[in-house]
Amino acid sequence: MHNDELQHPHNHQACLEQALHIADTICVKKGVRLTTIRRRILELICSSHKAIGAYELLDLFRVEDAKAKPVTIYRALDFLITAGLVHKIESLNAFIGCLQAEKQHQSVILICDQCKNAYELNAAPVYESLFTMSKKIQFKPTSLTIELHGLCVACA
Repeated sequence: MHNDELQHPHNHQACLEQALHIADTICVKKGVRLTTIRRRILELICSSHKAIGAYELLDLFRVEDAKAKPVTIYRALDFLITAGLVHKIESLNAFIGCLQAEKQHQSVILICDQCKNAYELNAAPVYESLFTMSKKIQFKPTSLTIELHGLCVACA
């Protein structure tokens, strides 16, 4: 969150609409279906900037479909992650929507330990440095997740 966001209220509806529009575009390009369930799970994830767990998603989804099972949520999450529409926050075992899904990117997730909001920042130079260092010792990385915990400006 930037200082100007504290002075001007954040229009989160715009974030949600952008995420859904990008999701539609990406799915069309990839030739995959953003089913009603997948879209609804994405909406629930993107309903705020807070990280949300799979069972929290299940509870919210059960308001609309009382018979929903955990497998429904996990299948939708697998699809959304593979499509690049959602990021998993490993340290919290939770998920956030990706607001940069339309472009290839390498990010760091900043997580406020107090309010649980999560923010995604471009970290390409950090990735480049780490991969260069790993190459020097002939290590072949297969995945990299960078998360930074702390306090956002509103909670500090």
